[in-house]
Amino acid sequence: MAETAVIELKDVTLQFGKSKILDNVDFKLYNGEFAYLIGPTGIGKSSFLKLLYRDVLPERGTVRVTEYPVNKISEREVPMLRRRLGIIFQDFQLLEDRNVHDNVAFSLQVTGEKPRFIKQRVLEVLTMVGLSHRRKHMPRDLSGGEQQRVVIARALANEPRILLADEPTGNLDPKATKEIMELLKSINNRGMAVLMVTHDYAVVKKYPARTVRMVNGKTQDLVWKGEKLVPAK
Repeated sequence: MAETAVIELKDVTLQFGKSKILDNVDFKLYNGEFAYLIGPTGIGKSSFLKLLYRDVLPERGTVRVTEYPVNKISEREVPMLRRRLGIIFQDFQLLEDRNVHDNVAFSLQVTGEKPRFIKQRVLEVLTMVGLSHRRKHMPRDLSGGEQQRVVIARALANEPRILLADEPTGNLDPKATKEIMELLKSINNRGMAVLMVTHDYAVVKKYPARTVRMVNGKTQDLVWKGEKLVPAK
């Protein structure tokens, strides 16, 4: 793995009202790395991700994603920053009035790609997630696992450098969870960095990778010791 950080937070503080989500946090995700961000519901894991795609800004510190100093760029540069990131949501956020192909194509249309390229790229990413044969189906005709694979295809369409996955298995049964985790691992094995938010310790144990816990406004690297996750020395 190349020791190049594709995400870097330095002395970052994020606060909503009197609630301090992050308190002088330093964090790095390296090129090609897979990492889990864990912690109980409400601790601020999703807010951590929002910092990366500039949906929220820190009170102090700096956030960098690839070459972009996130909290210093202009509004005009935000779309280019977000093209570096593929984002996977727990609740899918698919367009219910469009079929699978058009849901994925939409992410390319908004960036101004040409129709011929869009057609080719959509087929590529749907093949990658094993859904090319379902491209004419509507979201309501798909299982939860299939819908999440459409979301992953959409996230990959613009060839991002980093995949952010916010509880991607949270609404899935064990079989679909296994399929999604194996797909995410496969994507990571091709060289893409993945940061996955989860509170599912069973997933973290079954598919081991670097694990970072949010606790008391800080981030803390953990390792497995027997059946428990403990702070790394």
